[in-house]
Amino acid sequence: MKITYYGHSALLVETAAANVIIDPFLSGNPNSGISPAEITVDAVLLTHAHSDHLGDAVEIAIQNDCPIFAVFELAEYCKSKGAKVVHMNIGGAQERSGIRVKYTQALHSSSITEGDSWIYGGVAAGILLTVEGKTLFHAGDTALFSDLRLIGERHAIDLAALPIGDVLTMGPDDALLAARWLRADKVIPLHYNTFPDIAQDGEEFCDRLRQEGVEGFPLKAGESVEI
Repeated sequence: MKITYYGHSALLVETAAANVIIDPFLSGNPNSGISPAEITVDAVLLTHAHSDHLGDAVEIAIQNDCPIFAVFELAEYCKSKGAKVVHMNIGGAQERSGIRVKYTQALHSSSITEGDSWIYGGVAAGILLTVEGKTLFHAGDTALFSDLRLIGERHAIDLAALPIGDVLTMGPDDALLAARWLRADKVIPLHYNTFPDIAQDGEEFCDRLRQEGVEGFPLKAGESVEI
């Protein structure tokens, strides 16, 4: 499993079985370094509806003729825009085309802005993606919550991708505890340095992880790690 970071919370996962992109905020992201037209995938996975996560999901899904996995309300919204969808919700799992996707709780909000209107986007979620015996946990935008420990106990997580930006999600201190609870040997920090309000030092966070016996990867856009 090769995981490439494209800034903010966007991860491209490439395997022999399938390619998947999670939270593809690319064209509006000054740090992505890639355009939606360059993405070739078999599925798009969304943690929630905010524009910095929904991003270019519909465009990518349509150009690749592939489905968007999302919580029910967000899936219905994407369907209304012309995309194929797979309806998910918290605690549920599906296996399709060699990938297994399970949605977990996340403590965050979720909505879509259209003009002056706000559309309810269902609940925010985390995603457990299992392909070829390896499991990636993308926590989405979340606060620290105690059931992260349960997620770590119930699933063998090879790599966790955790937000560290603070203000809108958990910050580095809480993310450090989340990594411990999730029992992951490897961690990628997400959701930081895209905007001034969420400026953080990814290198320092990963240094702190290493002191806990966890391998941290402060990836820049376009950089990858394999598990």
